[in-house]
Order: sequence, then C-alpha cells, then structure tokens
Amino acid sequence: MLPWVLAGAVVLTAIAYPLTDGAARDAVSWSIVLLGAGVSIVAATVGRGWRTGLGVLVTVAGVAVFAEALGLSTGFPYGEYSYSDALGPTVVGVPFLVPLAWLMMAWPSWVLAVRLTARVRAGRRPLLRVLVAAYVFAAWDVVLDPQMVQAGYWRWKHPTPGLPGIDTVPLTNLAGWLLAGLVLMPLLDALVARTAIPAAPPAPTAGDGPPLLVLGWMTLGGALAHAGWLGLPGSAAWGALLSVPVVVALGISTRRWAHGR
Repeated sequence: MLPWVLAGAVVLTAIAYPLTDGAARDAVSWSIVLLGAGVSIVAATVGRGWRTGLGVLVTVAGVAVFAEALGLSTGFPYGEYSYSDALGPTVVGVPFLVPLAWLMMAWPSWVLAVRLTARVRAGRRPLLRVLVAAYVFAAWDVVLDPQMVQAGYWRWKHPTPGLPGIDTVPLTNLAGWLLAGLVLMPLLDALVARTAIPAAPPAPTAGDGPPLLVLGWMTLGGALAHAGWLGLPGSAAWGALLSVPVVVALGISTRRWAHGR
C-alpha cells in the first residue's frame, strides 16, 4: 500500500508544478524528487526484499554522486554545466537533491526494462534489458532537463548544439545520460540477482506498479505540461516521440502476458 500512496503523491505534486512559481515551485520540485525516490526504495523493498531496497539506494546514489562530481569537475560525460544555489546542500559539489532524482529515475527505468524483456530468449535478455533501461533512463532526462534549466536549477556553458527544438541543453548531455545508464543498469541487474528474495520471480512483481506509474506520469504527463503550461514545446515533442517505441513495446508485452506467450 505504501508504494502506491507515495506514487499517488508524486502524481498529485507533479500536477501542481506548472501551477506554481517562485519559492512554491522550488518546494514542489523538492517534494516530487523526495517522494519519487521514496517510491523507488520502498517498491524495491516490497517487491524484492530489504537487501535489494538498500542496495538500490546505495548503488544509485553512489554512481550518481561519482558521475555528477566527475561532470562538474571535467565536463565529462555531459558537457560543462553548473548548479545554482536553489538546490540546497551539496555533497562534493553535487546537490543532495540530485542523487535522489537519479533514484526516482533509475529504478523505474530498470523495472520497465524487466517487463519489456521478460519474454526475450534468456541468453539475450540481460543485454537487451540493460539497453532498454539505459534508453528509458536517458529519454526521461530529455523531458526533465529543459524543465530544470527553465527553473534555474542548473545551466550549460555550451547549450548548443542540442536536439531540434531544445536550445538550452546540449546533445552531449543526452550522450552522457546514455553512458550513465549503460554503467548503472548492469549494476542494478547484478544487485537484484544477488539480493532479491528467493520467491521473487524474474517477471514483474507486485511492487513494480508504483514505479511504473511514476515513470509514465513524469514522462508523458511531463510532456503534456511542457506543451500546455511551461512553454517548452520542443521537449514536449521529443518526450512524446521517444515514448512511442516504449509504449508500443509495452503494449505488445502486455498482450503476450495476457495470452500466456
């Protein structure tokens, strides 16, 4: 029940985001990330056991802090960028909120990849699962990053060239997120394999619904907010476009599960 309550709170808080501004919007942003991270940790614990939940927290947060600290100091792999003071306290220069945002994004991306690849031949499944999870992880950021730049939470030294219609975030950022996903997702794969409770099947578990709800709302709902309220039509279009193959694959996967194939 708790993961669903947290996921519902994420949806309601995200709806409030485009309706606020200033300090109220900052508070909403913090709330979304804190609640979203909570969904990931609690759902992983409920679905696969406390060791997996704790491992997700430590693994994702550790990779996030390392990658962001590396990016801030060297510009690799995302490009040169800097955070504003609006994100609050930092760890080695990385705002505390950032690894929590990674938690909100990473676990749902992996969970969705598990569902989409569950019927793939066993020998090919791990690699395809990692690739799908990394794609979803990076696609989510295509929607999120322009919104955060607009809010003044960070800025890019060289924001172009970017995706057509997005002139505030460089293509290097997308490449960086793909690379980060390709590093992080195998670690989550190995973590679950080592820590998940024995009774948990490789197929999606009961605890996977809430993170999938968060993922769906924050990407497709976020694209809608960008188009209708935030004045970000470019990221709205890209978010919808990048979601198409995932939605199609999810529909095919769901149909196969329904028919037991």
